[in-house]
Amino acid sequence: MPAQHSSADRPRLAVLLSGSGRTLQNLLDRIDEGRLAGCIAGVASDRDEAFGLQRAMDHGIETRTLTEPSAIWSWVSELACDMVLLCGYVRLLPIIPEFDGRVLNIHPSLLPEFGGKGMYGENVHAAVLKAGRKESGCTVHLCNNHYDDGRVLVQARVPVLTEDTPQSLGTRVFGAECEAYPAAIAMRWQELSTSS
Repeated sequence: MPAQHSSADRPRLAVLLSGSGRTLQNLLDRIDEGRLAGCIAGVASDRDEAFGLQRAMDHGIETRTLTEPSAIWSWVSELACDMVLLCGYVRLLPIIPEFDGRVLNIHPSLLPEFGGKGMYGENVHAAVLKAGRKESGCTVHLCNNHYDDGRVLVQARVPVLTEDTPQSLGTRVFGAECEAYPAAIAMRWQELSTSS
């Protein structure tokens, strides 16, 4: 069950990741700077070697390696979290009813384009360039039981330049993600707080 809003302006957040934890680091920096209200209660990964776990430990945050959805939801409940944030988590997480509307994901394209299984990281940016798009960006959305589906909360757009590589486009899209994800988290928490 989600926490009963012990602090209406500071949600307890669980983070799931699979890789380096760049998105986690951005959120930690925003919280430290007072630009994002929230408390990251725990970070879990499906990979032992994910560097994002080290980033969390460096901040004194509890970490776990979890692969089974039932174990993930038990952990989220144990931490009494209000929301779950996917930060480069590449598995499909089945959403339990108690967390419907409380799980957010950021994706490095303008969904519904360039989403779905296997579409993450440079795979997305390479597909955007191959398709000849003049614009890309990122999308923060609520998760459901399908990859990169669910209500869009925030989108941010960036131009695609003629000289772009997947890496250079990815760098620019990540810059947009750093603004979009904190904005979407704050917006969704406001929605949840006013509806409860």
